[in-house]
Amino acid sequence: GTIGKIGVLFASIPRPVVGGMYFVMFGIVLAVGISNLRFIDLTSSRNIFIIGLSLYFGIIVPNWAYKAINDPIQVKSIQTGNEEFDQLVRVILTSGMIVGAIIACFLDNTIPGSAEERGMTNYETESKQCSDQELRDKIYREPLMEWAAGKLPLFRNLPFVPTI
Repeated sequence: GTIGKIGVLFASIPRPVVGGMYFVMFGIVLAVGISNLRFIDLTSSRNIFIIGLSLYFGIIVPNWAYKAINDPIQVKSIQTGNEEFDQLVRVILTSGMIVGAIIACFLDNTIPGSAEERGMTNYETESKQCSDQELRDKIYREPLMEWAAGKLPLFRNLPFVPTI
């Protein structure tokens, strides 16, 4: 039925058009990612270190992983014996965005920094300036995280968990 016809429609799109759509899409993703940095102190050596290292590892680790996966000797270095887990490891290691995000989150939460340096105070100030509080709560409310923060004290310390 319908799924096959939609698939044919997508398959008929020329490759240069798909490439252009990817170009625009990843450009927007990059711009949104950079715009999220507006809250942090970009003059802080701590933040520059975190950004630089996460970008570096986001570029280098996937290159190493591609070479390791295609080399019959080196591929053993990322094999655990469980095929499903090996595939998950391969997907994570070959995605620059995932590697960079993991490194950035880990470093941001382990390297000491003030709330101003991490951008928490600027973010709170900006979020309080939202004129439509009801709309903001409707869009950004996370009931599962609120429940977890109420029941599990460990979750209260995570920066992405809303306060209850």
